[in-house]
Amino acid sequence: MNKKKIFKLAKGFRGRAKNCIRIARERVEKALQYSYRDRRNKKRDMRSLWIERINAGTRLHGVNYGNFMHGLMKENIQLNRKVLSELSMHEPYSFKTLVDVSQNAFPGNKKVDVPPKKEGLAILV
Repeated sequence: MNKKKIFKLAKGFRGRAKNCIRIARERVEKALQYSYRDRRNKKRDMRSLWIERINAGTRLHGVNYGNFMHGLMKENIQLNRKVLSELSMHEPYSFKTLVDVSQNAFPGNKKVDVPPKKEGLAILV
């Protein structure tokens, strides 16, 4: 890379990493390595976030994530995790019907007892 391109990529770096060519070149190379790696890690992180959201939504209805997904697979409902997480957050009634369909398809979907939430000072006890 030529000098102009390196300094353009180093814009916003702190200290001499933005205006000293030797240090800027090293920092830009390392930044490009990080960006390559983290484009893959972002996909991984987003999938785990979707799974957490789905799990939280299903547990409100007394089913755990694994049994919910197994029930959907048995019913041949092919919604990806991104769509399911959006449904659990923004369309609770639609998500509830999916949970019901999953429970009917897979008899192992027994209702899990959710302990009642404590409020106020009862949390401290």
